[in-house]
Amino acid sequence: MNYKKILYFGGQKSGKSRLAEEKILEISSSKPYYLATYDNSYNDEEMQVRIERHRLQREKKFHTIEERYELTRVIQKDRSYLVDCISMWILNNIEQEEEALLLQLKQLSAIQANIVFVLNDVNSGIIPLEKESRKFVDLTGVIGQKLASFCDEVYEVKLGIGVQIK
Repeated sequence: MNYKKILYFGGQKSGKSRLAEEKILEISSSKPYYLATYDNSYNDEEMQVRIERHRLQREKKFHTIEERYELTRVIQKDRSYLVDCISMWILNNIEQEEEALLLQLKQLSAIQANIVFVLNDVNSGIIPLEKESRKFVDLTGVIGQKLASFCDEVYEVKLGIGVQIK
């Protein structure tokens, strides 16, 4: 079987997740897995509403797995996954060294599975003054480049429209 790795990136609320969901459902031969990376320990009520809306949207179409740190621990060969989102995974792992995150991506690239990644594009603004925010923006750029290098398809999403750039 020919497995695909696909990346959707764009701004917040651009429609990335919806397009990524449609894509993984299209290429999966069985019910895919929705790998949710959000760390739900912040007691953020607005995020709770978003999470619940996402859960209801995907409830019947996906098996849900929640994993904040080690994606390689839960992604198995011969299955299909939507990883939503890599930006939250980066934030959860902000204390990790860049090399450790890149190693995990290298391992993911070698798994014989369909994987659709979602990534927020945060690299078009000004350079943040605060050290941790700057590290997050920098890591997002580095991780995005790595994902794009091994993904078979890459889509930039704006206003709900995905444009294939690779």
